[in-house]
Amino acid sequence: MANSKLLNRKDIIAYFLVAGTGAVVQIIAGSLFRNYMGAAESVALGYLVSFVVGFTLTKLFAFDARKSQQTRREMVKFGMVAVLSLGITVSGFQLMLNLINARFPEYHFQVPFFSKRYRDINVNEFSALLFAMGCSFVANYILHKTFTFKSTGFYDRIKAYIR
Repeated sequence: MANSKLLNRKDIIAYFLVAGTGAVVQIIAGSLFRNYMGAAESVALGYLVSFVVGFTLTKLFAFDARKSQQTRREMVKFGMVAVLSLGITVSGFQLMLNLINARFPEYHFQVPFFSKRYRDINVNEFSALLFAMGCSFVANYILHKTFTFKSTGFYDRIKAYIR
């Protein structure tokens, strides 16, 4: 019964580690995309790449749902949460980037050991991304804990409605 509590230490630590892995995937993928497109678009695509990693790791490790026999149901619910989270991430990024850019000049950091193409880091964009990812982390933890990996009857109602 301890695992059913929202703020269960074991679940929070496991989710933080899993989400951290997804965050690294998102940052790397988004950084690669940033060389070819705008900031908000690269954040969105980076998020989508991390989605696959996120579902697999969350199911297996974060909420101990590997034996649930509900993978299809959890994938649908995870996808619904991911769409909401994508909106939180992209809109949070844009909002924070606008606030940062209104108060501070654009600042770049050069990473000496990266290749020339990937050396330049826009600190304003990166700070806005970290803020947005933090907001998304909180929303995702709560929704995955109380909705995605918990049998709520929601999936069955949607299936019945579609038929």
